Amino acid sequence: MPESSDSSLLLARLQSTLDAMPPVAAMGIRIAGYDNGVLRMQAPLPANVNDKGNAFGGSLASVMTLAGWALVSLRLALAGYEAEVYVADSSIRYRAPVYGDLLAAARLAPEQDWDTFLAQFGKRGRARTTVSVQMEGGAAELEGRYVALGKG
Repeated sequence: MPESSDSSLLLARLQSTLDAMPPVAAMGIRIAGYDNGVLRMQAPLPANVNDKGNAFGGSLASVMTLAGWALVSLRLALAGYEAEVYVADSSIRYRAPVYGDLLAAARLAPEQDWDTFLAQFGKRGRARTTVSVQMEGGAAELEGRYVALGKG
């Protein structure tokens, strides 16, 4: 799904939510865009550097976790649903140090589909799905299970 004016507005709202969280704001995390089912998120290395001069592992985990959260939140909002989205569990593999800005790409895991997730949410007011997130260059990857609960 290419970025439309609806998704641009929703992405701006998600960015405002991220900016309101002091740790996220301190890390400089920004939504970099959404296109073809992939949400991209970035953060500057200088705000996330460790004692070795590369990206702090906790920052990588945070950017990837938040990218998954933003993707699920966006898809629910695009379908007209108001929901709280939580990460239920995740696993992370660190493969290589990151010496530049942190760039993550989140997409629905291959065995999942949005139609099933959204139908279940519409019927029950709750649903779960799995999201795959990769740091650019394959330095790290996260697989996370996200849960959405209807507001109200």
